[in-house]
Amino acid sequence: MNQLEFRRNELQMDYFSESYQRFEVDFYRYSALNTPLTFLTDDIMRSMAKSQQPYFKLNKENARDNRDHYFLFNVETIDNNKLIKKFTYLKTVYYIK
Repeated sequence: MNQLEFRRNELQMDYFSESYQRFEVDFYRYSALNTPLTFLTDDIMRSMAKSQQPYFKLNKENARDNRDHYFLFNVETIDNNKLIKKFTYLKTVYYIK
């Protein structure tokens, strides 16, 4: 088992929750990317965990409305395993320069 396989389950998103469904709707509303969200979620969670920020940015070059969008999440640890981080979507905000 390599390091990536060992750490694979430390970051979790509840794909069947209402918050994930809102995230999916909001992401597709603003994103101009051709890549399905399903293929991006692991990279998104890994990026937020590495930067220790509870959000990720969809930059204006990849947004339909040419605005920077910030997708905000609540990050919490699971009670029975403190190594696991659970990401729960809160909302999206945008920034105009």
